[in-house]
Amino acid sequence: MRVAVLSAEAVPYSKTGGLGDVAGALPKALRAVGEDAFLITPCYWQTRGEYLWHTAVHDLDVEWRGGRYPAKAFYSEANGSPTFLIDAPSYFHRDSIYGYVEDYERFAFFNHAALALIKRLGAPPDIVHLNDWHCGFAAVELAHLRFWDSYWRDTRTVFSIHNLAYQGGFDLGELWKFGFSSDFERNAFAFNGYASAMKAGLAVSDMLSTVSRTYGYEMQTPANGYGLDWLLRERSDRLYGIVNGVDFDIWNPETDRELGAHYNALDLSGKRECKRQLLEQFSLPVDLDRPIFANITRLTAQKGIDLMMAVAGDILATGAYIVSLGSGERQYENFWQKLRDYAPRQVGVFRGYNESLAHRIEAGADVFMMPSKFEPCGLNQMYSLRYGTIPVVRAVGGLDDTVENFDAVSGTGNGFKFREYSPDKFLEKIYEALFAYYDKDAWRKLQWNGMTIDNSWENAARKYVELYRRTVS
Repeated sequence: MRVAVLSAEAVPYSKTGGLGDVAGALPKALRAVGEDAFLITPCYWQTRGEYLWHTAVHDLDVEWRGGRYPAKAFYSEANGSPTFLIDAPSYFHRDSIYGYVEDYERFAFFNHAALALIKRLGAPPDIVHLNDWHCGFAAVELAHLRFWDSYWRDTRTVFSIHNLAYQGGFDLGELWKFGFSSDFERNAFAFNGYASAMKAGLAVSDMLSTVSRTYGYEMQTPANGYGLDWLLRERSDRLYGIVNGVDFDIWNPETDRELGAHYNALDLSGKRECKRQLLEQFSLPVDLDRPIFANITRLTAQKGIDLMMAVAGDILATGAYIVSLGSGERQYENFWQKLRDYAPRQVGVFRGYNESLAHRIEAGADVFMMPSKFEPCGLNQMYSLRYGTIPVVRAVGGLDDTVENFDAVSGTGNGFKFREYSPDKFLEKIYEALFAYYDKDAWRKLQWNGMTIDNSWENAARKYVELYRRTVS
């Protein structure tokens, strides 16, 4: 099948979170299993020139807001699949990818330009795979186009929900500027007196998917539906949960270019050297027998930072190290810095994001903390499993789907998880992880169980192909 994947971000061209990882990896994985997939994403000024191979379309001038907007599209295969990056300087050459009052307009334009570009590329796609609210505009436009443009007559849409909390809201009065003027289009966007691009994508797409089976159930409840649970229940027969994969070309301790030593499930000696190097990088005393607890995340309430704050003192009291990489809300940044000042020989902190350091932390740490309030899928717990770093997670969303609680008697399980959102329950699992860490046989079994799971993108891609075939049948 011919599949066009649209996303507001995609590795290696742009990234703020898991969406970038997914959108960058999925087209390559689809091609690996035999599908004709390509990616369309914006060209931000942060996209390095080495990724832009040549200009594919010089004159991608599209009708927009009553006139014609000059744009072009670059071509690249830096992510392993054909990629077209839409260059529109006034919309995408900004200091950051998101965070502007007119974000809805920026991505409405991206969607409109992407569909115009697809028509320039030849045969119509069987599937246009849309990702998150940023692509809800294309779902509505395609639903309209199918009735009067024969090019799109047999094209179907799959809309993937990566995080329902972000819904792309704006004033309903803005819709006409983007060419949405019919009652059908207005009703698709209308939500509680304003327009929601997320709601539009959910309402009109042919098929819906989300990034884990458990999150697919959770979002149908009032507690996790962010006001859209009714619509998801209404369309639950078209909603499928597929856990994201891990790109083993990038996240593989046997070949990872960011690591000073390599290892695999059969020989973990390189992991011990990675631990040594991680401690040295954070200027911590090199004691390879003490466990390192790590966290790599955006510092927001969603990620359960308050639970980590509550148990950090208890972890340090055991003599363990804590390493944190991330940035976000000031109160959380201040906490980690104060903890570093309080225990400089046990705590390492890096504010901001550093992709290379993220790889080294996954390889050098022993335990990865991920006690999220909600987590549609999560990737770091799967990276941790691959790197022999044991995850301690809250049993929500994709964390529940990918982490099995360890049973010391049977030797089954690959991590530790708890359900109730409380410091006490989290700390119980921290202590269980510590107990297992000092039992070398149990710890080795845990690492083996995690490192040998098939969380590959190829496995996930085959499930997407099944979904695509149901969509067009």
